[in-house]
Amino acid sequence: MDKLEMWKSYIVRFFRRKLVLGVIFGLSLTYCIFSFVSQGSSLVEDYDAVVKTRSQPFVWHSSGGEEVNSTSLKVTTCRNSVQGKVLIVDDRGYICLRENVLLSGCCDTNLETTKRYSCETCKENHCCSIYEHCISCCLHPDKKNVLQLVLGKASETMNVLFASVTDHFELCLAKCRTSSQSVQHENSYRDPRAKHCYGDMPPAAEPPGANAS
Repeated sequence: MDKLEMWKSYIVRFFRRKLVLGVIFGLSLTYCIFSFVSQGSSLVEDYDAVVKTRSQPFVWHSSGGEEVNSTSLKVTTCRNSVQGKVLIVDDRGYICLRENVLLSGCCDTNLETTKRYSCETCKENHCCSIYEHCISCCLHPDKKNVLQLVLGKASETMNVLFASVTDHFELCLAKCRTSSQSVQHENSYRDPRAKHCYGDMPPAAEPPGANAS
């Protein structure tokens, strides 16, 4: 009789332990499922937010009317590339020496050294040696088709980056920064002499030994 009671007690404890473990497993599984569903919903919301942002009207740069602004009494303020130690580009496409930037943030267009839509160090593949030349060239109204291709072919990662871009100038600032497309290996560029690109194609890889003196 004692053995029977002992077996009953053992069986009860066994199933009770299994029941507790089963409840814990069930709760854990339920939590994981809800977390996964919530994360999926969050990703969808983030994607929708990107799409909504990109669906807002995009302001393309136009050369029309810019000359009027530079001679009229109306106060003109400009955004510019800020970071250049030697050269600065404003949002009208003018490139000038940093010392020739007016208090308004605009390049002084009365100086011969100030150029507009300068593609001086840029190649036919839309890659440039100097960041400011890349921006200035990119701002030319004729580059609109090239940039539309960039936006159309952008990967999901780049779409997130471009989601906050609202106009031509901001797009050129973002695109002309060196990106993974310009990198051939971890510590080397595909073409060190033209690593700032505004087009949709990466710079051509430089042949081995091209930089050898």
